Amino acid sequence: MSDPSPVFGREASSRPSRASLRTAVVWDVLKDALDRRVKATGKDCLDVLDTGGGSGNFAVPVARLGHRVTVVDPSPNALFALERRAAEAGVAERVSGVQGDIRGLFDVVGRDGYDVVLCHGVLEYVDDPAEGVRNATAALRGGGALSLLAAGVGGAVLARALAGHFTEARNALSDPAGRWGTGDPVPRRFTADQLTELAGAAGLDVGAVHGVRVFADLVPGVLVDTEPGAAEALLKLEAAAAELSSFHAIATQLHVLGEKPA
Repeated sequence: MSDPSPVFGREASSRPSRASLRTAVVWDVLKDALDRRVKATGKDCLDVLDTGGGSGNFAVPVARLGHRVTVVDPSPNALFALERRAAEAGVAERVSGVQGDIRGLFDVVGRDGYDVVLCHGVLEYVDDPAEGVRNATAALRGGGALSLLAAGVGGAVLARALAGHFTEARNALSDPAGRWGTGDPVPRRFTADQLTELAGAAGLDVGAVHGVRVFADLVPGVLVDTEPGAAEALLKLEAAAAELSSFHAIATQLHVLGEKPA
C-alpha cells in the first residue's frame, strides 16, 4: 500500500504546499487512527465512511492506503469530481460516492458498518449538530473511530481582528453561533469544549483534540512561498502547537478524534 501524502503536496523532495499546511495535522491523526484500527481488527482493508466528503480530499488518499471508502455528499457535482479524482489516482474500485447528507444518513448507508467515519466541515452547516454526531457514531462498528473537524470560534475572532474588523471580531466572540455578522458565510463555529461535549453525548470516548491551522491562515503567503525553509518550518510549528490546549482557542479549525466503545 502506498503512502498517500503526495496528494497533499508533501513529497519529500519538494516544499510543502499551502494545502498540505492546512491539512497535515488532521491527516497525521487520521492515518494513525487507521493504522490502529488495522492492528485492532486484523484487517488490511477497512471500511471508511466520509460524510460530506465532497470531491475526495481525504477519501482518495485514504483509498490509496488500501481502504474502501464511501463518500456521502449532497452535491452531484462534487461526487462527479470525486469519481474523476479517484480514477486519476487509480483507486476507483475502492471509492464509491452516494448522494445524501448526514441528517438522512441511513437512507443511503447502513448502521454499524464502518471502522472509521470522517465528519469534516459538516457540523457548521447542519441544523442539529448533535444529531449529526449521533448519526456518524451510529454508523461506526464497535471500537471504530470518528474524526470530527469543524470551524473554530477563536480563529474567526482573531482573523477579523487582524484584518481591522474589530466590531465583527467582537460579534463573533459574543454570538452563540460564533458568527461575525450577516455576511458571514459560515453558519456556525465551535469551541473545543463544545465539540468534545457533542462527541461525549453521542457515546464516544474522546481520545485527542487538535487545533488545526493555528498559524497557517495568519502567515503571509509570500513569506511561505519565498523564504527558504519557511514552509517546512511552519509545518513543524503547526504540528507542535496542534495538541497544546492553549492554542485551541485561536485555531481556525478544531479536530476531535473519538472512539466508539467496543
